[in-house]
Amino acid sequence: MIHIGLTGGIATGKSTVAKMFEEKGATLINLDQIAHKAISPGKQAWKKIREIFGDSVLQPDKSINREKLAKIVFQNKEQLKKLEEIIHPEVIRMWQEKIETISREKPKTILISEIPLLFEKKLAYNFDATVLVYAPPQIQISRIMERDGITREEAEKRLAAQLPIDEKVSLATYVIYNDGSLEKTRQQVEQLWDKLVFKLKQKNTR
Repeated sequence: MIHIGLTGGIATGKSTVAKMFEEKGATLINLDQIAHKAISPGKQAWKKIREIFGDSVLQPDKSINREKLAKIVFQNKEQLKKLEEIIHPEVIRMWQEKIETISREKPKTILISEIPLLFEKKLAYNFDATVLVYAPPQIQISRIMERDGITREEAEKRLAAQLPIDEKVSLATYVIYNDGSLEKTRQQVEQLWDKLVFKLKQKNTR
């Protein structure tokens, strides 16, 4: 098995690229989905979020209102830090369990973990290689505003909470530029997939 860390900035198109890799045959772990499970009602992280942020961040069904919580934490770095300290340890634990299961069941797969804060949380050492999905900041801001229905100021605050995308370029093993057509993005994914398949074959013949 080879393990690839896939990351990017907010609204660069990580999930789109991850889906393309999955279509090629990769096994995918999405850490956002794991985070959703980690904060589901009754879980330890959910209890801590309710304790710190109050019932105002709950939906009628008691699930976390992620948009409301995002508005709070992206306007206050201390609150964002508190939220990350609640969620991240649980997400990492659940992620590692999933990796162990996949390595037993699919020992010859190309495993891709999609992690928004891969470089911010210094997780690159976990991988055989890292892939950055890139889009320029102005495109990120436009996509965030359109996707989440928020103002430019709110979009800029969310962007500021992450390491600047241009700084991530030098940290990544590979970069996929997702600022043009989907076809151009797909061509880059296919070229990189061939390299990863070659890496996997080399590893399996050692």
